[in-house]
Amino acid sequence: MTTDKTIETADRVIASTYSRFPIVLTEGKGCMLTDAQGRTYTDFVAGIAVCNLGHAHEGIARAVADQARRLVHVSNFYYTEPQIELAKWLVEHSFADRVFFCNSGAEANEAAIKLARKYFKDRGLPERFGMITMEGSFHGRTMATLAATGQAKIRKGFEPLLTGFDIVPFNDLDAVGNAISKETCAVMVEPIQGEGGVQCPAQGYLEGLRELCDREGLLLIFDEVQTGMGRTGKLFAYEHSSVTPDIMTLAKALANGLPMGAMLAKEGVARAFTPGSHASTFGGTPLVAIAALTVAKTLLEEGVLENCQRVGNYFKEQLLSLMPKYAFIREVRGAGLLIGLDLACDGTAIVKQCMERGFLINCTQEHTLRFIPPLIIQKKEIDALIACLDSVFEGLSV
Repeated sequence: MTTDKTIETADRVIASTYSRFPIVLTEGKGCMLTDAQGRTYTDFVAGIAVCNLGHAHEGIARAVADQARRLVHVSNFYYTEPQIELAKWLVEHSFADRVFFCNSGAEANEAAIKLARKYFKDRGLPERFGMITMEGSFHGRTMATLAATGQAKIRKGFEPLLTGFDIVPFNDLDAVGNAISKETCAVMVEPIQGEGGVQCPAQGYLEGLRELCDREGLLLIFDEVQTGMGRTGKLFAYEHSSVTPDIMTLAKALANGLPMGAMLAKEGVARAFTPGSHASTFGGTPLVAIAALTVAKTLLEEGVLENCQRVGNYFKEQLLSLMPKYAFIREVRGAGLLIGLDLACDGTAIVKQCMERGFLINCTQEHTLRFIPPLIIQKKEIDALIACLDSVFEGLSV
């Protein structure tokens, strides 16, 4: 089947929830992807910050294949070793004491919202069910996480939204403090807003949120769906600060492309979830758990975090070197290999031109180019992309 025919079929039978680029990707290896016509692309999207170890990782492929021959799914009525080992690893390498497994970031955030509400319900405070979230945030597309998301374009068309969510400006501690009421139970925040345009916290912001929550008796929830599992150069983005949350959510890179999410919590909070209070049929199956366990060990044992820090710093330096040449570049921001290049113009055409030159990049908020490549990317791939951007930008300037 030709590429045009394949795309025609897809547009006929798949729900139109994405504006897709006109290429059919068929194969990947490391940081490279190949389409149905044999053209290759250097991948700076990584499945939207998912394939942190790149495509077709041998260790993950081997672990998944071996597990598939033994046991794929039995339900959470029973214990399975890969799930237990993964939960143990996450607890040992984070602030948390307990882990709940699910299938996606939206589900992990849904679980966090439910846990926060039930925590206060169990303490005899059912009136405390409200949550403060931030403008520009993205927490998912279920009805609860949609209501928590601070982007009007994401929420549009699904009104009436669920009540109980107050959305305030990001990086504004006074706004959070003013929004706290007798109904508030938690503050939910992304340590770095990915979909919001790679917006980073101001100095002391996360620490200020922790102090506010402690003073007012609220829970602090970190949505690390995009920032977790090494994306910022540390296992979790909260490690860049002196703050630990009460609840944290993970997904995306957790199993390097297999659908998996997790909600982590401290013991005193996690005990609000009891048998029957929450569940997930496919949460933490042996197949995805063994993939995630392989990811986790590889991040620490093969120097992936160190590479992310080193190459991420180099990448930012190279992007900054373009600023004097092009007045429409407003800012370079981010951490590790979650980097945003903010422009004073629409970035969507730039994404298309880069794709035509063999580079897959992403634009968010219409004017911020977001670079989220596999964490194994090397300087030579960075140099090639910088040369591509330089060429595209020069054309725009002319």
